[in-house]
Amino acid sequence: MVEGLNHVTLSVGDLSRAFSFYCKVLGLRPLARWAEGAYLLAGESTWLCLSLDERARTGPLAEYSHIAFTVAPDDFAETCTRVRLSGAAEWKRSTSEGESLYFLDPDGHKLELHVGDWRSRLASWQRDARKGVEFL
Repeated sequence: MVEGLNHVTLSVGDLSRAFSFYCKVLGLRPLARWAEGAYLLAGESTWLCLSLDERARTGPLAEYSHIAFTVAPDDFAETCTRVRLSGAAEWKRSTSEGESLYFLDPDGHKLELHVGDWRSRLASWQRDARKGVEFL
């Protein structure tokens, strides 16, 4: 049985650029770095692998798939400011529960900063019967 999300690996075209973005802009903690990659920690248990790949994307995919990082309410505004000052492009406006910022990393991976969790999301949907959600 699956117990949780272990890690996410992202292909990157420029390891130094990606490493700097994820550490300096988003505040992930570096764990290890080598010529073709790096491990970074988001929070206490989720780790991100940056993997140097000559076939890495150069822009965003058209689909909605993205990675959302949890941000504490008190840190949200400051983190959003760092993202915007980095020049990261925003790819979507937030329309759901909780504060969110949707932006692209330097390789075009779609990312989100989000305040809230699955509990707050489902609670907001329970208050809005128009969504037609079946709660399991």
